[in-house]
Amino acid sequence: MTTLTIQTPRAFLPLLYPRRYKGSFGGRGSGKSHFFAERLIEEAVGGHIRAACLREHQNSIKDSSKQLLEDKIERLGVSSMFHVTETEIRGPNESLFIFRGLQNHTASSMKSLEGFNRAWVDEAQTISARSLEIATPTFRAPGTEMCFSWNPTKASDPVDLFFRTADPSDKDIVSVRVNFGDNPWFPDDLRRDAERDRRRDPDKYAHVWLGEYSRNSEARVFRNWRIGTLPIPPDARPYFGADWGFAVDPTVLVRCWSWGRTLYVDREVYSVGCEIDRTPALFDRMNDAATKDIRAWPIIADSARPETVSYMRRHGFPKIESARKGPGSVEDGVEFLKNHDIVVHPDCRHTTDELTLYSYKIDKRTNEVLPELEDKKNHVIDALRYAVEKLRRNPPMKFTIPFAESAPRNIPGS
Repeated sequence: MTTLTIQTPRAFLPLLYPRRYKGSFGGRGSGKSHFFAERLIEEAVGGHIRAACLREHQNSIKDSSKQLLEDKIERLGVSSMFHVTETEIRGPNESLFIFRGLQNHTASSMKSLEGFNRAWVDEAQTISARSLEIATPTFRAPGTEMCFSWNPTKASDPVDLFFRTADPSDKDIVSVRVNFGDNPWFPDDLRRDAERDRRRDPDKYAHVWLGEYSRNSEARVFRNWRIGTLPIPPDARPYFGADWGFAVDPTVLVRCWSWGRTLYVDREVYSVGCEIDRTPALFDRMNDAATKDIRAWPIIADSARPETVSYMRRHGFPKIESARKGPGSVEDGVEFLKNHDIVVHPDCRHTTDELTLYSYKIDKRTNEVLPELEDKKNHVIDALRYAVEKLRRNPPMKFTIPFAESAPRNIPGS
């Protein structure tokens, strides 16, 4: 019996369990296609599978996933177990891989695939609703799995509607979002490409590398920022803001500096699923030559979790206080940030990601940008709003010298 050792990124673990429909979506370099290719080879070595590798458009075998599967077979050291022809791959246990385009299939022609128990649709963002409707009932053998990998384009794409609007209680469907940050083997050359796009074209970076929908750039909230470093004026002081996380949301602490119209964000601490008793230690990571002791500084924090603010006060952060919220406070805070020239240190990756992704809502039917903020991709943004709250509520005073009526005056011509 042949045993394969395949290292799998943690983000893909939910896809290792049996499900009829499996989806993996996200940006470039996340390893989505590589995962499904390796998984199919593993299953062929371990038992009998008949796999249809599908795409919406396949004008020739060069347009298919065949080459990727061949590369994986060689890399996993099982070439002797597989026979590769010009159009298909045959493996152990009478396993079979074929490659088809969905666009030219009809319900009748798809019947030839009814004996297949695996389907992998790559580049699934391009498949039409018609193709999805024809393909899904075709694969009906017991234990059949249909796998889809795609880079999101629009929320209205059929594959997105199928997976991302699925009932969470539906045990037949599972999907995971993965990006290059989830791939421990992400190549350095692609990392440089991603970093280049992050600096030069935030919209492209969000779509290509973070798996966001390709959207109207007019929906972006923040355009008044750039990545860089700045010398901090000697009379400037840091401001700190915190946002609390939950089971899957991050706890965030940011540090920024303000002078004139410049807002400089130079440090962040960020942890997903941080337990409350570990939050003090997380915040202590803010300490450096500029902060020295974060516990001695005022911190404005999300008031939605008063019990967390109370806990932090009792555990070494006596100057932490809750943000003041009210009608329009989010919009006012965002407008205050938009009126500054924001510079973000290159190390603050979560800050730059959110400044890139934070957007106004878009009407899905008309594609119009609405004057309402999306309540997502905003944990660091919220922390930044809290950090500058007192600056917004207490702007610098403008002094004027009152005119003295009794002062002597020189009137021309008198």
